[in-house]
Amino acid sequence: MNQRISSGSSFEALAGYSRAVVDDRYVHVSGTTGFDYVAMTISDDAVEQTRQCFRNITAALREAGCTLDDVVRVRYLLTEAALFDQLAPIFGQHFARARPAATAQICGLIDPRMRIEIEVTAKLPH
Repeated sequence: MNQRISSGSSFEALAGYSRAVVDDRYVHVSGTTGFDYVAMTISDDAVEQTRQCFRNITAALREAGCTLDDVVRVRYLLTEAALFDQLAPIFGQHFARARPAATAQICGLIDPRMRIEIEVTAKLPH
């Protein structure tokens, strides 16, 4: 049976998804933006959004029994290619140990305030 993890975001109920789903071996964390889900606010700054993405992802992984060091796959969705050079060092700080397989893509996001979205898959430590 899968365990579902919620951040409490109203987006989850609206669109019918979970922040993360835990199966027998993996934790699948949905695309996570820089929203502070408690205050339902988002910074204009891409660096702060990225840091908030990682705080949100870390909270979901913690609830599932994992850390960022257990991440095996990451996808970065950026609204502008120019953001990559600015944000890559932050990615490197958070994944210095895990060194997951990674993809970066340039795309539009649902809310024009969003500059980045990050999706991860982590392997449960057994």
